[in-house]
Amino acid sequence: MKWEGREKSSNIEDRRGQRVKRGAGVGIMGIIMALIAIFVFKQDPMQVIGGVLQNQQGQAQVEEGPYTPSPEEQRVTDFVSVVLRDTEVTWDKVFQSAGGRYKQPTLVLYSGMTPTACGTGQAASGPFYCPGDQKIYLDLSFLNELQRMGASGDFAVAYVLAHEVGHHIQTITGTSNKVRQMQARAGSKAQANDLQVRMELQADCLAGVWANHTQQRTRFLESGDLEEAIKAAAAVGDDAIMKKAGIPPRKENFTHGTSEQRMQWFKKGAQSGDVNQCDTGI
Repeated sequence: MKWEGREKSSNIEDRRGQRVKRGAGVGIMGIIMALIAIFVFKQDPMQVIGGVLQNQQGQAQVEEGPYTPSPEEQRVTDFVSVVLRDTEVTWDKVFQSAGGRYKQPTLVLYSGMTPTACGTGQAASGPFYCPGDQKIYLDLSFLNELQRMGASGDFAVAYVLAHEVGHHIQTITGTSNKVRQMQARAGSKAQANDLQVRMELQADCLAGVWANHTQQRTRFLESGDLEEAIKAAAAVGDDAIMKKAGIPPRKENFTHGTSEQRMQWFKKGAQSGDVNQCDTGI
C-alpha cells in the first residue's frame, strides 16, 4: 500500500501517555465474562463494554504522563493517520454528491484502557467505535493480535479502520438507531443478533467502497493489498473465531457474520464503489 508522504488527518487524539486508575469495579469474573462475550460469541464490544464496564466510568481516574513513541510506533501512527485522512476525503465527496455533509470522526490512540462515552474502553476489546462521542478507539497493540489471527499486512489494518469508520457513517445517517430499535422489538436473541450481523456486513461493504474510491483517486493499492483485506475479513468471521476457540459455530450466536459473508460484502463494496450496493436489509 502506497501511503508514505501523503496527507495525514488532523482528527487524531493521542492518549498513549495517559494511565487510567480506578477503585473497586466489576472484578476479574466480570472482565472474563466480557472477554468471552466479545471474542467467543463476538458480541458487539460496545454493548459489552457499556453493560459490564459502565459502572466503573465514574471511578476512573486519568493520570497524564510523558509519552515518546518509538520510531516504529511513530511509523504506525503516521500510517493510520493517512488512512483516516483517506476515509475523510472519500466520505466528504460521497456525502456532498448526495447533498449532505460528512461529520468526520476522531481517532483516539490509547494504551491499555481509556475512558469513553460508552464506558471504559480496553485494548482486549480490539478497535471499536463509540457512538456516544463519535470516536474510534485503537490500541496499536491490536496490530500484533491481527497478525496472530493470520491477517498481516498494512492494508489489513486499513480495512479494520475503514470498517470502524463504516460504523460512524451508520451512526450519523441514523442507521444505528434504527437497528437498535428493531433489536429492542426482536422476538428472540437470534433475531437481534441477525440484525447486528447485517450492521457489521454493511460496515464491511462501506470499507470496500472506501477502498474503491481511494484507489480511483490515488492509485494507492499494490499487488496483494486487496487480498490482505479479504484475509482479514475472513479471520474475524464468527465461524473462524469460534472454531479457533474450539466451539462449534452456531448461527444464532453470530453477531458479525461468517468469514464468507464478510469477504463477500467487502468485495461487493470494493468492486462497485457504490453505497447503494451496501443494502444488507436494515
